[in-house]
Amino acid sequence: MMSAAQSQTLVSRLEALQCHFTWDLDISTSLLNHRRDNLEDIGTNDGNPWLGHIYNLRGFIQYKLGSKEDAQKFFNKATEAFSRIRSADEGPWLVVNYGNLAWLHHHLGDQAESEAYLSKIDTLIKKYPSPSQEELHPETYAEKAYALMTVSRDKTLVVDYFQRAIEMQPGIREWNTSHALALMYASKHSRTGLEDDILEKMRIAQEQDPENLYFAAHYLDQRAQRGERIEDEARELATKVLRSPVSSYSGLKPLLWVYRKYISVDEAIDLAEEALKNHPDERYLKRCVTLCYKWKIIFSRESHPEKSMTDRAILLLEEVIALYPDSPLMKKIDLAQIYALSHDGQAKADQKYQELLERDLELADKQMLYNKYANYLNFQKHNINMSIQYHMKAAAIQHQSFFREASIKVLEKIRDRRRNSMCGEIIDFLANLQEP
Repeated sequence: MMSAAQSQTLVSRLEALQCHFTWDLDISTSLLNHRRDNLEDIGTNDGNPWLGHIYNLRGFIQYKLGSKEDAQKFFNKATEAFSRIRSADEGPWLVVNYGNLAWLHHHLGDQAESEAYLSKIDTLIKKYPSPSQEELHPETYAEKAYALMTVSRDKTLVVDYFQRAIEMQPGIREWNTSHALALMYASKHSRTGLEDDILEKMRIAQEQDPENLYFAAHYLDQRAQRGERIEDEARELATKVLRSPVSSYSGLKPLLWVYRKYISVDEAIDLAEEALKNHPDERYLKRCVTLCYKWKIIFSRESHPEKSMTDRAILLLEEVIALYPDSPLMKKIDLAQIYALSHDGQAKADQKYQELLERDLELADKQMLYNKYANYLNFQKHNINMSIQYHMKAAAIQHQSFFREASIKVLEKIRDRRRNSMCGEIIDFLANLQEP
């Protein structure tokens, strides 16, 4: 039995660790489920150099979801994966993993085992010190960067941590590739877009890591945005992707985006369907196919898409929602939207929306639902006044998002036209609207 002082000392040592438990990975419950599903879809291919990091992150997410047993299973798998990938039983890459295990055993009430892992960490840090006394070990920076790149929308720190790791320990291919990806992600929120030096870093990373098809698809996309003709290369890449093991890292999803933007949505559907035909039981591929049908049915200008297409899309979407029990709300909204555009599907669309509106949702999800339902009421039900009410509901939620801005723009447009009977109400509402 530990004394109060010993217990406090243990907690202080745990809080000083560098691991997922101390990195302030603030993830909402809905996002936890989403990230868990995404990590599961990566697969367990031993050729993935990030497998140990993936297991560490999966373990932490399982802990946050309340399953300590699954957390321990994944942390132990991380230890084994690092051993196989690095061909060594120990090294600085285990510091984060042991930190996670020290924390987990503390939460399990096994303080002796927690102490044992703290001792192992002390030994590793002494045996494998950081090249810079002022910095964390590059292996720790790389894992921290990977965790943040996977769960955080803000990629600024990701870029910084990968940069620090590379400066201290250059030459690790996957770090350079991920650093270039992080730079690309961060630039999406830049007004100037992708800078020439970032594109050059992507070119170099592509040369150094030619088998990374996920990166290759993103690099093609960036070149196409600069006006390059990439159609032949995209089709060549598609052949490689179809031959690769099924994984969300295979490059299929970013390549489908390339097809949609620079070739055609119909060819994107054909590619996704071919992948699914080769692996008919893979839920990730079903998810990719439904994404393509969403582009074709919801985002196209066709008011009455072919019945065979909407039937196929509905069937697959219902399967995907069942295969991802905690699937994002957007998938269920997609299903309602496709029902609304299908032949004789309006009643089912109404039912789906009502089921969603009755759910207890987080504010961000509720805001998105209100915005989507408002559009449905306007364009499919032609009930403009009720649509306005739901746009107001979306805008009133104190959460900054694309959906809030979209609802506000709709309300401003109606206000400026001065043709609707609710204009006075809209004017008052917008005048009193508070920023989040």
